[in-house]
Amino acid sequence: MEFSRRSVLSVIPAATLLAVAQPLRARAAPRALPSSGQAADHALLLRNTVAVFAGTEEANARPEVAPKVAAIASTARSRLAAMDDAGPGELFAGVPLGTSDPNLSRTFQYLYEIALATRTPGASGLPDGSAVRRRVADGLVRLHDEYYGDQSKGYYGNWFNWEIGIPAHATKTLVLLGDELAAYRPDLAATYIASMDAYLRNGKDGDVDLDSRFHTGANLADITTNRILQGAVLGDDARVSKAVADQLTVFARIDPYDLRHGVTDGFYADGSFVQHASVAYTGSYGKGLLTRIVQSVKILDGTAYVPSESLVGVVQGWVAEGFAPVIFEGWMMEIVKGRAVSRTGTGYADVAAVVEAVVDLAGYATGDDAQALEGYVKYVRQTSRASLDPVTFVSPVSIARYAGILNSPAPAKDLVRRLSAHMLVGPPQSRTALSWWLALARSSDRISKYEYMSGENLMPWFQGDGAHYLYLSGQDQRQAFGVDYFTTVSPYRLAGVTAPVEDRRTVPELYGTLWYDNPGRGFTSSSESQNTYVYFPRGSHPHSGGARLGAYGSAALVLSDDVAYAAKEAGRLPDDFVAHQGARGTRSWFMLDDEIVVLSAGVTGGAGRAVTTTVDSRIAPPTAPVTVTGELHDGTPWQDAGTTPPAWLRYADAGQGTAVGYVFLSGPRPTVALDTVTRSLRGVRLSNPDTAVTKKVFTVSYELPSGAAPTAMAHAIVPNASERQLASYAGGPLSVLVNTVRVQAVKHTGLGLIAVNTFAAGVHHAERLSVDGPASVVLRRSPDGTCSIAVSDPTTGRRTVRVTLHGRALRAVSADDGVRTTHVPGGTRIDVTTHHAYGRSFTATLR
Repeated sequence: MEFSRRSVLSVIPAATLLAVAQPLRARAAPRALPSSGQAADHALLLRNTVAVFAGTEEANARPEVAPKVAAIASTARSRLAAMDDAGPGELFAGVPLGTSDPNLSRTFQYLYEIALATRTPGASGLPDGSAVRRRVADGLVRLHDEYYGDQSKGYYGNWFNWEIGIPAHATKTLVLLGDELAAYRPDLAATYIASMDAYLRNGKDGDVDLDSRFHTGANLADITTNRILQGAVLGDDARVSKAVADQLTVFARIDPYDLRHGVTDGFYADGSFVQHASVAYTGSYGKGLLTRIVQSVKILDGTAYVPSESLVGVVQGWVAEGFAPVIFEGWMMEIVKGRAVSRTGTGYADVAAVVEAVVDLAGYATGDDAQALEGYVKYVRQTSRASLDPVTFVSPVSIARYAGILNSPAPAKDLVRRLSAHMLVGPPQSRTALSWWLALARSSDRISKYEYMSGENLMPWFQGDGAHYLYLSGQDQRQAFGVDYFTTVSPYRLAGVTAPVEDRRTVPELYGTLWYDNPGRGFTSSSESQNTYVYFPRGSHPHSGGARLGAYGSAALVLSDDVAYAAKEAGRLPDDFVAHQGARGTRSWFMLDDEIVVLSAGVTGGAGRAVTTTVDSRIAPPTAPVTVTGELHDGTPWQDAGTTPPAWLRYADAGQGTAVGYVFLSGPRPTVALDTVTRSLRGVRLSNPDTAVTKKVFTVSYELPSGAAPTAMAHAIVPNASERQLASYAGGPLSVLVNTVRVQAVKHTGLGLIAVNTFAAGVHHAERLSVDGPASVVLRRSPDGTCSIAVSDPTTGRRTVRVTLHGRALRAVSADDGVRTTHVPGGTRIDVTTHHAYGRSFTATLR
């Protein structure tokens, strides 16, 4: 079932947001005294907030919610015990204060957790609530007097803690202390909020600055939610109105050709989500934005600040177009998690936050929309190999609603038609989620090659250079990917990656700090230079994209240096800044019914280096019964010690019931390795536990020695393949038409399909097709005699793309806007206006 409101993604921003935001800004006069209606709104807002985080008498009385209530109470008792045992320079034992901003933020968090338990109906085993709340208030006073109030001593470490993290905990604590605070410490709220304004140093005059690169996307949602609550605590309608108006800007889709405030962070028309200007981030920051916005909808429910119905429709669109395509059987795909791929507890755990948001959205939806959302909640639960623990939900009320949905009559159903369409997620993200098999990470001069930051994702260097993640249906993905994969698989041999053979060092190893510290040259912990060249460098080539035609698709990538190496070569970076040259190659992925065909051409390590192109890397438990079998082209069994290239190989893990086949179409003999690897989780993230992980690691790769000439290679990856199926590719319907640095093309006679990626100026030929300039084209002839074609501009920079289909003249049966067909001698010319299309596919059907 599709959303009846999906169109809101393109309709809401221009009209409704301006209509809502302008009167809110008009209300945001300095320190306006609240009217009786505004005061009632503030009181309702505060009650809603307490209900969101502490629950209600009705919800908390349900047996399904009891574990959450018990966990809240248990955490508070633990925090109170740590408070009793605190030593000098501590408010809680083991959390020393004075030099560590994470410890200061954690201390505020602990106070919040104590206050939360005192307002949670059903929480037991705590001392008198009023006395505990006063103790929390005394803790706030001490923190402000000794560690927070002095602006000249604060703001060390990470800006996020001072502008978002600490204010989030402190503000919610002020809300929870409520009337107790007004009677016991009546000036404390105003004192704290004034300090929080002063710490908003990336804002403007102690408020949000929509032109600040720090106040975008998920960060803006966090800041504005804090300020909404602060306004309610103070009874300051101007603050609430301004914060709501600022938050409304995150609902607007990003138009790359008409940026507002220069912001590229947020959701795009196709569902892509970008944060940090160039990081594909649905699975981490996008998840945080979804959580915060849904909480805001609940907090503002019933007040006059926002007409919520239309905005809820926008968020439903985010779920359907942005989140569902990158969630596979309850697992958040690695391609959209940035540095979070190095964290423990990701994957299935990531999706719990999305499910909670969907549960809450379903409460605001009606009819088909409500049924679709409820069905998706059930679908995720049924297909996930890990049990979703509702205790991880933020709100007890959400747990009660979740239990109700599981008992509802709505049928379990995905929001994505995975078996009938490949989801080409985002030209903006340079990410491809192929139906239900493959997730592919590409980079370009628009999207980052990787994200490293704060000691997380220490060895990310090739994650955007064609790394793929092959998810097999029914498998527990914790056994295949997650942090264990990045820990035990070499960063130079991630599945799908072409990487030079060299040794690179992590940022802490290079510079002795978590960043490159050179203030004189503009490199501080959160400077633009740090972002551009260290944390999330873009590629330096524009070609990254593909075309989609119904159930089939293509993707293309030109490997390039990152911007740091290009800038270093141009003399724009300091001598002690370390940058690395990338490998070179032109690469294509063609996604068909049963296989993914991968073509590479012009592959070289550059600078005389050896280079490795990894066909696939997979992990399994150390005792897993993994086997690798294969055949040569003459039908004799493959042996690893031989020198003849195999026709195909098959990896199988009988313990997990999984298999993947590899058909070698052309190129050098692949190398196969099956090793047992033990490494520490801390090797990929400094704050991970120093826990050893042991995995059996399978790798199949092409190894080119130093000085080798640029090389071409082609293979097909066949999920769940049997040996008989792999043997059938000999003389079968699949063939490579062209594989050069200028054009790559394949043909599948069984499907009546030709797919072409072109990479250079001039006219390129592939059987019946001629393509002018760089483009991606997929052509399919149907049994009814019609031809369907999809065309895109993977560079995003062309005004038009011209394709000629040679043979009998055809007429257009249907065509997207911007597609024009013309009869020419010997065939049919198709002209596609790709200007400002940002790489999306245009389709037409011809007869």
